[in-house]
Amino acid sequence: MPVPPPDADARRAVAPVVCYPPETLPTPDLALYSSARETARKTGQVIVPPREARCFEVPAGSFFRISSIDGPQVGDLNLWNLNDLNERFYSGKTRALHGTHVTTGERLWSSFPFLRPMTTIVADSLGWYGIDEYGGSVHDVIGTRCDPYTGNLLSGTQYHHCCHSNLTRALADHTGLDLMVAERMVHDVLNVFMCTGFTRETGQYFMKASPVRPGDYLEFFAEIPLLGNLSACPGGDCSSEHSSDTAACYPLLVEVFTPADGALEGWKPPAQNAYDRSHGVTTAGRL
Repeated sequence: MPVPPPDADARRAVAPVVCYPPETLPTPDLALYSSARETARKTGQVIVPPREARCFEVPAGSFFRISSIDGPQVGDLNLWNLNDLNERFYSGKTRALHGTHVTTGERLWSSFPFLRPMTTIVADSLGWYGIDEYGGSVHDVIGTRCDPYTGNLLSGTQYHHCCHSNLTRALADHTGLDLMVAERMVHDVLNVFMCTGFTRETGQYFMKASPVRPGDYLEFFAEIPLLGNLSACPGGDCSSEHSSDTAACYPLLVEVFTPADGALEGWKPPAQNAYDRSHGVTTAGRL
């Protein structure tokens, strides 16, 4: 262990600065979304079986809701632009803009070079949870997704119902992509309903039993046309493990709601990021 310098305490005492202050982010019109939601009718639904994943499509200007229906269950969510799978959910940038966990009024942002809101969270039945005494909260953009590669690395297992595997199979089934191609499209997730944080002692990612119960939901407004993919995690409520055939697991429900014509008057999908890539000079030349 290195010997601390004489001014070690002073260095630690420097106040932090938020990297990306949210005050200048585009503000969603939650009042308009709420008004439109009152006119919306249900236009589709998908049941996601335990330890499996399913895809669903949501038109721009519609809503989708993810609900717990039979028991405490967490889910891993991927999102793409329905018309261009190169634009996909960017969990790291969402985390940088909004924090480690997201709730009502916050947005899920897309990858470069698009970098625009894909969805806005408009309702969260677990919004009461806040941050607990362990630093845990729900709906995280920290974790990557449980996957068979890490399981094999840590314990030599060959488990095929990790969320990564579930999402890959569902995407291939829905789009007709080859499995190996689909796997490269699967990306880091929004951990819906999952309760997570970082330990104070070691900074390690932890999980604990989710507070989700049947009837709880997380609802989104689709800012662009979306292809969604949701895995019902094999860890169930993730109270003890997340890659398991023995944990109690339950289905998840995805419902799509479409507002009445004219209910979103004045709204339009957000444009792609306006950064001019032609000026992006790197050491290797222009982008």
